[in-house]
Amino acid sequence: MSRRFRLLTAAIGIAAFAWLLFATLEQALSTAQRFMTLPLGIRWLIGAVLAVMLVAGVAFGAYWLRPRKKRAIVAAPDRGTIAARIDALRDQHAGTESLRAELDELDRRRASRRIHLALFGEISVGKSALIAALLPGAQAASDARGGTTREVTLYDGLAPDGDTWTIADVPGSAEADGEAHERLARDEVLRAHAVVYVCAGDLTRTQASEVRWLGYFGKPMVLAVNKADQWTDAEREAILTRVTAHAEGMPDAIVTTSAGGEERFTRRLADGRVEDVRRARRPDVDALRDALARLTAPGVDALESQRENAVLARLHERTSESEAAFRAGEAERIVTRHARRAIVGAMAAVAPGTDLIVQGALAASLARDLARLYGVGVSDIEVESLLREARLTLRTGTSVVLAIAGNALKAFPGLGTLGGGVLHAFAYALIFDSLGRALAATLAESHRLDGAEAARRMRELLEDGTASRLARLTELTRDAWRGSRGER
Repeated sequence: MSRRFRLLTAAIGIAAFAWLLFATLEQALSTAQRFMTLPLGIRWLIGAVLAVMLVAGVAFGAYWLRPRKKRAIVAAPDRGTIAARIDALRDQHAGTESLRAELDELDRRRASRRIHLALFGEISVGKSALIAALLPGAQAASDARGGTTREVTLYDGLAPDGDTWTIADVPGSAEADGEAHERLARDEVLRAHAVVYVCAGDLTRTQASEVRWLGYFGKPMVLAVNKADQWTDAEREAILTRVTAHAEGMPDAIVTTSAGGEERFTRRLADGRVEDVRRARRPDVDALRDALARLTAPGVDALESQRENAVLARLHERTSESEAAFRAGEAERIVTRHARRAIVGAMAAVAPGTDLIVQGALAASLARDLARLYGVGVSDIEVESLLREARLTLRTGTSVVLAIAGNALKAFPGLGTLGGGVLHAFAYALIFDSLGRALAATLAESHRLDGAEAARRMRELLEDGTASRLARLTELTRDAWRGSRGER
């Protein structure tokens, strides 16, 4: 473009802008003059409406331009704390092999100094095809954990900067009866330095929750909307808009991809014949590859702390689940042991219903054993307060206890005909089972000895006359009866 032509274009642009400014000013003055001729009340009304619109516009602009809140990321305990908890479980003969293996895998991947990626999403969204498009000719990598990851395949390939990427192909979520596979996939995803969440359209409610779950663990994430070549430009833009809204700012980038593959269609020839045509679709993963390159650009050392935090946070959850399961099993054994002792102690009673007050020393022992199991320190005053609440509960529920006991023993004539001693013994089995389970549940939830809450739960359990529970307590009573009489 010549200098003279550029000057002419600039002059025309300046003249057009000046004319537009003048026309706008003239229109504003004309409007102001007409406004001043209006009655005072109308002027105040219009002014108020304009002020409200101005304030609303400023508020909307401030909301729209506000800085995005950082995602809230779970903070994991340090490695030493989790290792100590795992060792404590192992000392208690609880299964800890998989927990210890996770710590070993954490160390192994740190030592490998490779960038680990994972593709995650529902079944049939094209994850495997995307890996093939991202790393053409990639070879399946060996996995030191062997049989524990039969459903996870690791692929090694070169990244755009020449480094080696290891990409995990994990089982898809939302598979029928695939809970075990989904847990396997989620654990592998958290071991990765960065994650590609793959969908094939707008996010469903389940997919949106999975994206939020990844954000909760602080995973660097690219959301890939796959199979984008199947839509028109307008459809693609509409889907991206909805996906962006439902993702709630969790992904670091949102891109569209096409994994390629093969397409089939029918073509009519000039002579009227029809033929089936197959042709390969070219993959389009450049945007995804660039987004991953940006995420991994800081290097393995910079990404390792986030990866370790996510793995330890998940390991903290799994360790807590193992601790809860171990304590629940131990609590069951403690409650059963004390209920059996209460049954034996009640065998001599011949007047059922006259003394259903909990045997104090045995109940106190039950409370202390359960508190010790859950790591809760208790004083004599707290134990006495708990027993007082239990006594008040039993005084108002004696008739219910005896009614349930009588109905249960009717199903076992051999026991029912033995007299009041067996009825009294079964009542104590029901009382101690209810007290122990109520106290265990309270300690597990509140981590303190809450007598009022334990009494409330105990009252509900005393009224629980389900067949399975009564059958279990009847069998316990039968065994205790036979044991006290030396029968086989």
